[in-house]
Amino acid sequence: MLEVKNLTFKVNENGIERSIVKGISFDVKDGEMLVITGPNGGGKSTLAKVLMGIEEADEGRIILDGEDITSYDVNHRANAGIGFAFQQPPRFKGMTVKKLLSLAAGRSLEEGECCQMLSSVGLCAREYIDREVDGTLSGGEMKRLEIATVLAKKHKLCIFDEPEAGIDLWSFSMLIQQFEKIHGAKEESLILISHQERIIQMADRIMVIEDGNIGAIGPKDEILPTLMDKGERYSCLDRI
Repeated sequence: MLEVKNLTFKVNENGIERSIVKGISFDVKDGEMLVITGPNGGGKSTLAKVLMGIEEADEGRIILDGEDITSYDVNHRANAGIGFAFQQPPRFKGMTVKKLLSLAAGRSLEEGECCQMLSSVGLCAREYIDREVDGTLSGGEMKRLEIATVLAKKHKLCIFDEPEAGIDLWSFSMLIQQFEKIHGAKEESLILISHQERIIQMADRIMVIEDGNIGAIGPKDEILPTLMDKGERYSCLDRI
C-alpha cells in the first residue's frame, strides 16, 4: 500500500518560489489501479516524478508498505519496489535491448526470457533483441519496450506517465492488454496518469489534479460522470 501525506513540491522561477504540488494526501491500496487525470500543467507528471524520487519533495511523507521512503533516492525507491515509465521514454545509444531488459530485471537474462518479454508487448524478439535503444526506434516501439522493462521485474507499485502519448493505435491496444493483465493479477498496484478515456474507464478510483491540488478523488463510477461534464476543461477523455 502506498500512503502519501501532505506532499509538497516547489520550484524557484526567477527568484520567485512557486508550489507545483500543494500538500496533497492520498493512498493506493494493494492491487488497486488509480488513474490520475486533470488539466495540462496541473502537476500530474511532477507528482509522479516526486513519487519515484526523480524530484525531491519539499514537505510531506511517502510510505510504501509501512516503510517511509521519503528520503530514498530513485535507485533506492526502485529497490523498494516502485517501477516507473516515462511519458517520453529515454533512449540509450550503444545499449542493446537485451542489456536494457537485463538491467531492468536486475540480473542477466537469458535470450529466451528476453524474447518472452518482447513478445508480450507485441515486438518480434528476433528483430529487436540486439537493436540499440536509440533514435532508430519509433515512439510506439519505445513505449512497448519500456512496458517490457517494467514487466521484467515484479514491483509493489508501477507508475505510468501518460502511456498513450505519441503512440499508434496498435501499440495502444497492446498497452491496454498489459495493463489489464497486471491489474487482473492484483499483485501490483498501478498509478496511471492519463487523459485517455479507455484508460480512465479501467480505473478502480480516479483522482483529479488541478493547480497542484486534488480537485476530486473517488470510485470511478462517482468521478467519471463529472469528467464527462468537464472534459473540455480537463483535456481528458481523449479517444484513440
